[in-house]
Amino acid sequence: MEHTRDPFRWHAASIGVVAALVGFSSSFAVVIAGLRAVGADADQAASGLVALSLAQGIGIIAMSLRYRMPVTLAWSTPGAAMLAASAALQGGWSAAVGAFLVSSVLIVVTGLWGALGRAIARIPPAIAQAMLAGVLVPLCLAPVTAAIATPLVVAPVILVWLVLQRLAPRWSAPAAFAVALGIVAVDAALSGGLSVLAWPALSLTAPSLDLAAVVGIALPLYLVTMASQNVPGAAVMSGLGYAVPWRPAMLVTGALSAVSAPFGGHAVNLAAITAALPASAEAHPDPARRWIASVSAGASYLVLGLGATTVTAVVALAPAGVIESVAGLALLGTLAASLAAAMREECDRIPAALTLVVAASGVTVAGVGAAFWALVAGLVAFAVLRWGRATGAARVPVHATPASST
Repeated sequence: MEHTRDPFRWHAASIGVVAALVGFSSSFAVVIAGLRAVGADADQAASGLVALSLAQGIGIIAMSLRYRMPVTLAWSTPGAAMLAASAALQGGWSAAVGAFLVSSVLIVVTGLWGALGRAIARIPPAIAQAMLAGVLVPLCLAPVTAAIATPLVVAPVILVWLVLQRLAPRWSAPAAFAVALGIVAVDAALSGGLSVLAWPALSLTAPSLDLAAVVGIALPLYLVTMASQNVPGAAVMSGLGYAVPWRPAMLVTGALSAVSAPFGGHAVNLAAITAALPASAEAHPDPARRWIASVSAGASYLVLGLGATTVTAVVALAPAGVIESVAGLALLGTLAASLAAAMREECDRIPAALTLVVAASGVTVAGVGAAFWALVAGLVAFAVLRWGRATGAARVPVHATPASST
């Protein structure tokens, strides 16, 4: 059998475990916050986390083995942040699940219909990144407000995050979450509120179609997932020498998203930042053998999914604002990258600024949330200010700067 004496295979496997741990621990608090914001109760949010972990683990293993390349998937962290900034839906949690399904179908259609993918790639990067930055602003303010409300709990979290930003940036968000989790667990144990470990459980919800949820949740979720995860994820892999099979990737992630949606999963997509670790020389000196790292990452996600219910139960015991603070700290890098990309070109700054402030406002009009109206306002301003002017070189579809934490 070939490569039976590969001396690097265990190292590659360990890199995959690290990639999964970083991806999960650095952003799952954002996922929980997003699901709770659109109507999920604690059990439904836990179910969504389990479903997403299992779906992306299965997808990573299947695609890595099929194409013998380190294809890494993730949940949509920008999409979860957009959900966390959304207002409560009139149709409740079932309407949110319906919106997740619509977004999943659109991703599948993107794989089947190349014109749709090209149309998404033509959305001005400044507008896409400004919309993402706008929905992140309220979340990134959480550490500030929580530090005032509960300083003894939040200050150690911020301090650990800041120190590790200097020493080991990749581990800053996971370490901050570990500190927060430890504080919550100790407090709950002292008060007698910490229960035994919970078995992973999936909670099925029948979806319902609600026009406001489709326009205000499904469309922004689809756009932000494509612009801030799938396109940059493919770009990261290309930069490392791998051509991601675009159509199969969209079909697989869209199908996995659709399967996980009734259990509370909002979106599965190509990984961006965490994709770089299994696909780099750090995983294996032979590019043809780096798929070992991604398969290991997929298996790790399956294991992490089994513990997602317990983690969610502990998170539910946290004082108000603590978990949101961890999410806000984890997303500060994404916010900075989005702002830099949105304001890079001087001629795009006014439309981008308008998009940002509308998204950050949190307004709801006709039951539709701010992310959609921010996109509309930004595109209108972009069109008006560019009317009759030369657009210069063809726009490159790199929304690009990998702006996601996963």
